[in-house]
Parts: sequence; structure tokens; C-alpha cells
Amino acid sequence: MSPITAVEGRRLSLTRLEKVLYPETGTTKGEVLHYVTTTAGAILAHLHDRPVSFLRFPDGPDGQCFFTKNVPPGTPAWVKTSEVPRKSADHGRQVVLQDVSSLVWAANLVVELHVPQWTVERPGVADRLVLDLDPGAPATIVECCAAARWLRDRLAADGLHTYAKTSGSKGLHLIVPVEPTPSDDTTAYAKTLAIEAAAALPELVVHKMKKELRPGKVFIDFSQNSAAKTTAAAYTLRARRTPTVSTPVTWDEVADCTEPGQLSFLFGEIAGRLARHGDLLGPLLNLNRARPLPRAAR
Repeated sequence: MSPITAVEGRRLSLTRLEKVLYPETGTTKGEVLHYVTTTAGAILAHLHDRPVSFLRFPDGPDGQCFFTKNVPPGTPAWVKTSEVPRKSADHGRQVVLQDVSSLVWAANLVVELHVPQWTVERPGVADRLVLDLDPGAPATIVECCAAARWLRDRLAADGLHTYAKTSGSKGLHLIVPVEPTPSDDTTAYAKTLAIEAAAALPELVVHKMKKELRPGKVFIDFSQNSAAKTTAAAYTLRARRTPTVSTPVTWDEVADCTEPGQLSFLFGEIAGRLARHGDLLGPLLNLNRARPLPRAAR
């Protein structure tokens, strides 16, 4: 019989807590739920009012993985959901994780959490711009860091603040708070940045997804600014061989990175980082940090 746990007054049936999800580290589902519970404040801050998409991996990263935007069958009535526009239909419903009990319910499904750059109050109107720096082997996150520094300076020239986090996989995400802007405009501006970076750093950066262009270089994926696209949320666990987390990092850490392992963080390291640094992406939640896109980009 599955144990029943009360979270914020909600009764949750938590299943198979002893199940090993990450064989390389022996990490169990119970440990994953403990991580989510103890890190909930930081996780929820960056999910607030955003429709969540799930990459589910119930049998661990070596098992079947599947991506879903729809509200899962059996979702409790107390979990918030919201109608959102869809390309393939007039609308659909997605989960919006607003409290610890809902977050623990989602974690019990074993999921990565992905969100768009807009909130349910203003679908398709971005308040963040994201650049996904994806290295093509033999390039690594080290090369991503070099590209990130160039992009940070370029964005600063346009009066924009830039924050960084690891993807939790191979690369780096740059996130920029912006005043509410149609997603088509943020996508166009991000594409311009990617093209400029590829021209300025031709030995390091590509802005096209073609596989033959990517070995040894950093692909700047600007497409995640599209209203229909999502990005791994800050502090989410990833479905990798080990329980890595999409982790905010300092610009000093980016500048000092000479080995990929320096910017790879497991779930057990996050509490210490939060105690030491606080939430490095906290400024994204401060509306005073948002700036308009350059007029030429709109």
C-alpha cells in the first residue's frame, strides 16, 4: 500500500519511494521527492503563473521518456490548471504549479519541468528572453561559457540584464528579463543576436541547426522564444544518467569554467548553493530589472 503524506493539508499517495531512478548514483524516487520538497521555494518562484509541460521518465532516464503538455489523467481537482492557446487547436489545458502540494504531486509522476517565456495571464506575451547554448561535440559547456560572455556584453549594449543557468544537460541557458513583448518580437531579436554572434565568433558559434555545421561549435537556439516552445525550468531535475539540475550560476563561475565538470551540479548540491548564493535568478522576479527590447528589434 502506498504511503499517504499530507502536504499543506492535501493528502498525497506517494508511490514506490524506494525505486532507483538514477542507477549510476543509486538515487531513489524518495530522494527526488525530498529534493523537490526542500527546494520548493526556489522552484515555485520560477514556475509561478506559467503553464508547465512535463517530460516524464517514470522508470528513470534509461526507460521510456515522453513529453506532454496536457493535464495528466487523474490530476487532483486542487491542482490548478489553465486554458492555453495551442497551434494545433483553439486551446488546451495545462497544469500550473503554484504550491508545494502541487509540486510534490507532479514530482511523484517523475518529471522534468518545462515552461514558456510567458504567463497564463498573457499568453504569447513574453516577460523573458532565452538563449539556449547547445554545444556540438567535442565542444562542451566550456565553449558555451565563452559564447555566453560575448552575448552578455552584447545584450548589455542594448541595456538588457542577463542571467545564466546550466541546462542540466550539456549546455547553458541565458535568460533576460524584458518588458512584456510579443513572442514573435523576442524571437526575432534573439535570432538577430544569434546571427551577430556567429558572425563575430565564426570559429565558435553557429546559429543554424544543421547537424553538419555543429561539431565543435556552440549552437545558439533562439527558437525557444516562440510562444509554442518551452525551456527547462530553473532547479528542475533532468532525465540524465545522473540527477543533474538546471542550476543558476554566477558570471564568475562562467568566466572561470575550464572543465565541463565545474558547471555540472547534482541535486544534492543545490541546497548548499542556495544557502551560499541565494537564488541567483531572483532578479528575474523583480520587475525593475526588466527592460524594453531595442526599438529596432520590434
